Amino acid sequence: MASGQFCETSAEAVQAQFEFVRRGPSPILASIVTELIGFRELVPVYVRQTEAASLDVPLVISFGEPFSIGLSRAPGDNDRFDSFAAGIHAGPAVIDSFGRSCCIQVNFTPLGARRFFSLPMSELADRMVPFDEVLGAAGRQLRERLGQEADWHRRLDILEGYIIERLAKMPAISSEISWALEKIMASGGRSRISSIATEIGWSRKHLASRFADQVGVGPKAIARIIRFNRAANLAKQPNRTGWADLAAECGYADQAHMVRDFRELAGATPTGLG
Repeated sequence: MASGQFCETSAEAVQAQFEFVRRGPSPILASIVTELIGFRELVPVYVRQTEAASLDVPLVISFGEPFSIGLSRAPGDNDRFDSFAAGIHAGPAVIDSFGRSCCIQVNFTPLGARRFFSLPMSELADRMVPFDEVLGAAGRQLRERLGQEADWHRRLDILEGYIIERLAKMPAISSEISWALEKIMASGGRSRISSIATEIGWSRKHLASRFADQVGVGPKAIARIIRFNRAANLAKQPNRTGWADLAAECGYADQAHMVRDFRELAGATPTGLG
């Protein structure tokens, strides 16, 4: 970025300066996709956003200027990405855009991503992988088709159709990993991983290995992200309890433990995140 070309501002300050279309998936994709988004910036304003760790696995198909993205750090000169897939990262993503971005983003569930990409999710974890590497020639054809369509909702329809068609050719996900992930999510990240492994009949080491393949990171990291997101959502409630009580409710050892997790997973304190 040329010095002085843009002025840094918050995302909220430029909400009227972009097109934004968001919708949930078709019922057939309910366990595969969490949402689909169309986004286009309309004015050349520099914006920095920080996204906290989550279980979303995004696929971004770009028709405009690349984003600059750094994982758990500010992006550098070589951190430019246009169309890519990104796996789970136990930390914040710092994203710079410069006023000329235009893209579609589909957020997959962890196991939905494993099935759609048909790759070990450890290959996507903690990195952005170029679009061509994950979808090849079929992906290039999809991007061209989407780029020729002007209507956002029609674009999202085409993308959903592609996902449904591709999934029909892919094998099912491990029922054991699906059950284990649901167990961890239902507990708000408080389930004992050793107990889950025992119930399945696996060792903790084998469970961690299968999680790396199917989800991208181990079950303890997944539990930590789930616990953090529960705490972050509760912290935004107007009638929330005090910080120490919130930490105890969400399974942290103490308030200091919760604050450390917020700093490491969101790049902010509980009060700063809101």
